[in-house]
Amino acid sequence: MRIVLIGYRGAGKSTVARELATLLDCDWVDADDEIEARAGKSIASIFADDGEGHFRGLETAVLRDLCARERIILAAGGGAVLREENRDLLAAGGKIVWLRAAPETIIARLRADAGTAARRPSLTGGGTEAEIAELLEQRTPIYRQCADVTVDTDPCAPADVAAEILRQLKLDS
Repeated sequence: MRIVLIGYRGAGKSTVARELATLLDCDWVDADDEIEARAGKSIASIFADDGEGHFRGLETAVLRDLCARERIILAAGGGAVLREENRDLLAAGGKIVWLRAAPETIIARLRADAGTAARRPSLTGGGTEAEIAELLEQRTPIYRQCADVTVDTDPCAPADVAAEILRQLKLDS
């Protein structure tokens, strides 16, 4: 069993992954944390020093390793679905859950997380609101295509989101 959580940053992937792992008594991993650990620097530093292409290569290598594991809840990076190879890795042998949040919710969550700005680069060079709107427009069709199930995370508590995922995946018995 593997459950992969996809969605834009701030949608709640890491928080909900922890909740699911507790409920299912299994491990959880945030792919972005794993990338940073392997690279020895933040995602923002990887982008600044080596470029997005290098980051995406690291991301694919990490996903390949993590998707080989069983009994894991995987919080994928927001852009992990951009590469076809990554989409194939995420889908192989697991269920993909798209955690969806309104742009206003994402903005509020990102502003409330002091570590976000230091760890995550701007991907468009625009302001937060413009970037979110642009990237959601690009990524929403891909998230939709990849997802086995979709769960809205606003205004729900993480425990409620986890329970809804279990219900939709018929794992709540």
